[in-house]
Amino acid sequence: MQRWSALCRRMSQVAACPSELARPYEEVPGPKPLPIIGNTWRFLPVVGDIEVSDVAAVSQKLYDVYGKVVRLSGLIGRPDLVFVFDPDEAEKVYRSEGDTPYRPSMPCIVKYKTEVRKEFFGELPGVIGVHGEPWRTFRTRVQKPILQPRVVKQYIGPIETVTELFIERMIEMKDENNEMPDDFDNEVHKWSLECIGRIALDVRLGCLDRNLPQNSEPQKIIDAAKFALRKIAILELKAPYWRYFPTTTWRKYIENMDYFRSVCMKYIQMALENLKKKDDKQELSLLERILETEKDPKIACILALDLILVGIDTISMAVCSVLYQLATRPIEQEKMHEELVQIMPDPNCQLTSEMLDKMVYLKSFIKEVLRMYSTVIGIGRVLQEDTVLCGYRIPRGTQLVFPSIVMGSMKGYVSQPHQFLPERWMKCDRSNHYIHPFASLPYGFGARMCLGRRFADLEMQILLAKLIRNYRIEYLHEPLEYKVTFMYAPDGKLKLKMSERKE
Repeated sequence: MQRWSALCRRMSQVAACPSELARPYEEVPGPKPLPIIGNTWRFLPVVGDIEVSDVAAVSQKLYDVYGKVVRLSGLIGRPDLVFVFDPDEAEKVYRSEGDTPYRPSMPCIVKYKTEVRKEFFGELPGVIGVHGEPWRTFRTRVQKPILQPRVVKQYIGPIETVTELFIERMIEMKDENNEMPDDFDNEVHKWSLECIGRIALDVRLGCLDRNLPQNSEPQKIIDAAKFALRKIAILELKAPYWRYFPTTTWRKYIENMDYFRSVCMKYIQMALENLKKKDDKQELSLLERILETEKDPKIACILALDLILVGIDTISMAVCSVLYQLATRPIEQEKMHEELVQIMPDPNCQLTSEMLDKMVYLKSFIKEVLRMYSTVIGIGRVLQEDTVLCGYRIPRGTQLVFPSIVMGSMKGYVSQPHQFLPERWMKCDRSNHYIHPFASLPYGFGARMCLGRRFADLEMQILLAKLIRNYRIEYLHEPLEYKVTFMYAPDGKLKLKMSERKE
């Protein structure tokens, strides 16, 4: 009945509110801007009422106060933001956007790629911060190998090897209470970078070596990624002085991005040399497939740069969130362990794609965490034509935000939205649960869906399988609050207790 009601509602809204009956854009509700400084003041220190770290809570508040569509206008140096809290309207936008969807532009990345280092990036500057035909052309040239299931399966063994090493490091890191150190999130970043380095650059970067020096290449890559991503919100939401003169934050941003490029090019050149020596009968890696088909190695470098830039923080914070939820939900953790025992009777066996396919509860647990605690708090789009949304005429060029963190828990679109139910994602239980297919989209939708999503899923699944099959994790301290840095994740010391399971 829930599904039928939701389907009827969605069908009735397709023809609802024709353009001539829609209300004008100026009437879209939202916080009132002040003269001259608009709403930018809200993000300023001391006087402002919005902290970047609280954007998830702010999104919820906007919905609670203003309803399903909210206009945040008067942002110095950037167009209005229109928040849309309606999965039906999100679906309408996604399905009508064609093969070159536009995301909000990320001005700092655009400026870096198209102005500061234009001589390197040229006409095809990648997928991050790029739109239109250059984006489509680049993605078309690299997406076939990166999305092929058989190519992804090649990396089960390499990622499992990295993960086993990481679990060994976790055992070494335990204190007298069997708990992880205060900076455990940084250790997760090291595991994530080691996995991505193996996929995108064909190398073991050595991130999991004991006593990694602060000035080591792996740690510098991690620090650079954190800075580059976590300063985007600062550079783009607060007063954008960096557009007019080089602020300290902008100069540091350029330095970090330059460091990324130099590291990527170094390993791309090494891969080119290795490819020349490779036997024709040997299976090609992802990187080698791209290098073999592309004349310019910069294409592989730019892809690796984009994957590392976005992937390290995204996957790391998602893993921290999933581990925290597992550690605070013992019943669900035991269900996952029981499933893993059935699939992996030998706790030390090597994983196969067939085993991973059977881990239904494990995958459903990850999906439920990403529904309730969406790592990416929202998906952005730039309208390419005038559109009626929620009864208002929204003009072409408007930047839309679909806040997944709110829509994933909205009554009417998700049954029992505030209950943590991995079963809602399992085919055997879907008749008892409903979730709107556009309420929770952790990897986006359509042509701009996350390019590295198959590898992200693979990394998380392998880590949980190897860890929970053999160990129990707990969190015995005060509950952690979720905050936004660049991602939405538990804020504080993730002091997980790790105990070996006795069969």
